Amino acid sequence: MATMKNNLTEYFNNTVAKFPDNTAIDDNQAVLSFAELNKISDQIAVEIISKTKGRNQPIAVYLPKNRWSVASFIGIFKSGNFYIPLNTKSAGGHVLKIIQTLRADLIITDFEHKEELINLGYKGNISCIETVLDVSISDAEMTRLDHIANSIIDLDPIYSIFTSGSTGAPKGVLISHRGVIDFIEWAITTYDLSNKTSIGNQVPFYFDMSVLDIYLMVFTGATLQIIPEDRFAFPIKLIEYVNEKNINFIFWVPSVLNSVSNFDAFSVIKPSSLEKILFAGEVMSNKHLNYWRKHHPNALYSNLYGPTEITVIATYFIVNRAFKDDEPLPIGKACKNTQTLILSDKGQLIKKGETGELYLRGSLLALGYYNDIEKTKEVFVQNPLHNTYSDVVYKTGDLVYENDLNDIVFVGRKDSQIKHLGYRIELGEIETAISGIKAVGNACVLYNDNQKKIVAFINHYETSAQIRKKLSHSLPKYMIPTKWITMQKFPLNANGKIDRKALKSMV
Repeated sequence: MATMKNNLTEYFNNTVAKFPDNTAIDDNQAVLSFAELNKISDQIAVEIISKTKGRNQPIAVYLPKNRWSVASFIGIFKSGNFYIPLNTKSAGGHVLKIIQTLRADLIITDFEHKEELINLGYKGNISCIETVLDVSISDAEMTRLDHIANSIIDLDPIYSIFTSGSTGAPKGVLISHRGVIDFIEWAITTYDLSNKTSIGNQVPFYFDMSVLDIYLMVFTGATLQIIPEDRFAFPIKLIEYVNEKNINFIFWVPSVLNSVSNFDAFSVIKPSSLEKILFAGEVMSNKHLNYWRKHHPNALYSNLYGPTEITVIATYFIVNRAFKDDEPLPIGKACKNTQTLILSDKGQLIKKGETGELYLRGSLLALGYYNDIEKTKEVFVQNPLHNTYSDVVYKTGDLVYENDLNDIVFVGRKDSQIKHLGYRIELGEIETAISGIKAVGNACVLYNDNQKKIVAFINHYETSAQIRKKLSHSLPKYMIPTKWITMQKFPLNANGKIDRKALKSMV
C-alpha cells in the first residue's frame, strides 16, 4: 500500500496522477475519465468556495444517482467541506427536515430539480451543475485549492448520511476523513482490489454502503459502474448488464441477491466476470447464498455488518465453509482498528455463546449526529468497562453472540426482542428458521403488541400449515408464528431492503 495520507483529496489526486485516462465513472449515459472527473470536481470546488464562508460546512447534493453526484462529492471535499446526499425521490417533507437540520448555505442540484428546492422553501444558495461546468479556474484559485488540500486533517468531516430513527426524525451521521481512509485501506487489503476492479454499484448514494463503491474508485483507480435502477427489477437483465460491463466486484443488499435466487436466474444466464460478492444491510439467508455458491462456486462471498454510525462496516465474514439453509450466517470478526464488545444489560463482558448487546469502538466510529449533541450522547457513550479516561464507544442496539469458531453471529435488534407467553424471544431467530425452508422465498417476522401474536410475512409455495409443521423441527411451539400473511411481492424501502415499517402497519 502507498503511504497513508491525511485526507481524501490527497488520495484522489494521487489516483488522478497515476491513471488520468482510466475510466472513473460509467453511469450508462456517459463516462468520465479520472482527468475529466478531476477537472469537473475542481470547478465544483471553486464554485463552492465562492458561495460559502469558512470550512467544514454542510453542502447538500440534490441530484439523481449519476456521474454528476460523484463529481459533486469530490468537489465538496476538495473545498474543505462535507457533503450530504439527498434523495430526489423522497417526500418533500423529509428532504425539508434534513435541510433544516443542516442549515446549509448551499445545495448543488441541476436545472430539473432546482424548482423543487425553491418550492420546498429553501432560501439559501443553489448551484446548478450545468452552470458549474462553465466555471473557469484561475491560477490563484488552483493555488487556493492546493492550500486547502494541505490543510484538511483526518478528523475533519467528509460526509453525513441521514437516517430515520424510531421517531421518524432524520439523524445526520457525521463521518470523518480518517474513518473513510481506515475503512477503504482495510477493504483494499482484505479483498485484493486494484485499478483492475470494476465495481457494480447498486445502493443509492444516500445509503452509506455506497461509500465503499465510491472510494474504492477514488483510492485505486477502479471503475465505478453505476447500474441503472430498472435492471434490479429483472434479475436476468441485471446479470446481463453485469456481464456486458465486465463487472467483477459487487457490494449489494441481500434482497437483490435473493431476487436472483427466487427467479432461478442462473438457469438462464450465469455471471461471466463476477469474482467478489459482498453483501450487507440486512440478514443474508444461507438458503439464497447456497444458491449463488452452487451456481457460481468460484467467487469470493463475504457477509459484512455495520450500522450507519460506523464508517459503513465494523465486522466481516468471508464465507469459507458449508452452511445448512436454516443456519445463521456469521457477521464474523472486527475490521482493522475496530474493536467489538459484547456486553450484558449491566455493561459487563459476557461469556462466549451468550447473547448480549454489541458495542463498537475504533477509528471508524462516526463523529456523532450533526447538530444534535443530545441524541449523540445517548448512543455514543463512555466505555462501560472503565471510567479512567475518555473512551467513546457506540451502543448499537444489536444483539449478538460469539460462536465456538470465535465468529460473531447476529441475533436481532434489541428492540425486536419480545416477551411472548412468558418467554423472551428473538424475532430474528424465527425469521432465519422460516427463510431456511426451501418452499419460502422471502420472510419477515414482526410482533403484534396489541393482539400478542407473532406475525410472519412470507411468499411461498406451500400452505402455512405445511410450513408450520417444518418449523416444529427447529423451533419450540411458542416461537412459531400464529398469524401468516402471504406477500406476492415484498415492499422495499429506498435502499432496496425489505420495508419493515410498511409491513408493521399491516400486522
